[in-house]
Amino acid sequence: MLWMPPTLWKSIHNRVHHNQTNALGDPDRNYLYEQPKTWGKWIHNVVVPSVEVNPLWLTVGMSTAWGVHLFRNLTSVLLFNRENVDYVPSAFTVSAKDRRVIFGEFLVIFLLHLSILAYLQFNPVKLIFSYFLPIWMGYAGLMFYIYTNHLICPMTKVNDPLLNSVSIRVPKIFDRLHLNFSYHTEHHLFPGMNSDYYPLVQELLKIHYPESFNLLDAGEAWHLLLTTPRHYKDENTLIDWSGENSVPCPLNNLIDKEAVKTAR
Repeated sequence: MLWMPPTLWKSIHNRVHHNQTNALGDPDRNYLYEQPKTWGKWIHNVVVPSVEVNPLWLTVGMSTAWGVHLFRNLTSVLLFNRENVDYVPSAFTVSAKDRRVIFGEFLVIFLLHLSILAYLQFNPVKLIFSYFLPIWMGYAGLMFYIYTNHLICPMTKVNDPLLNSVSIRVPKIFDRLHLNFSYHTEHHLFPGMNSDYYPLVQELLKIHYPESFNLLDAGEAWHLLLTTPRHYKDENTLIDWSGENSVPCPLNNLIDKEAVKTAR
């Protein structure tokens, strides 16, 4: 469903994102305000939740942003494989062998999806209800988590998941269905751990790091996304497309408030 070649996922997520979370080298971070206004940055600005996003484009983006993310990074690696590609937040490279494997894996995925479309006889009604709608719904749920994972966090030079990642509270039924996806800080601390144990890690974080652990209700995290700009002016400041409206990263303020409460 995700169209993501496994070897590309290992590179972009396991190797790069996890080792450079919300740093300059992270391909999953917000764009910098100073980066060129490329098509990739323009789409990010139009569809990602922010104070300036149009509700219609936000709705479109929820169902398509994963595809944009895949297309940006897949083409960056397959067509260029250079670190100066400017339409991604941060470009990365893979070995020549991995590049060939990624192309082969994507070709297999493409043929599998083509076979599904052929089975549905390319009938527009069948395609909408049996192919596109389920994928769009799945993408929307996935992007809700992904948007809240890091985009309201400050950038960090030191890879500290307590500062650059967010865990959210969702109804328990969603944790069971989504394999504890909401426990994202826990995932960054122990990426190889069985997700069944993430709730135990969270309890320890609440005890030992209550002042810095980013744990928010899902609604609160979404509200922060919709009331702040979506580009980095600097490590601790978010700014809009025009450069006229900038605010501190909201989690800096939340952390400061919690620290004050703890001190009292």
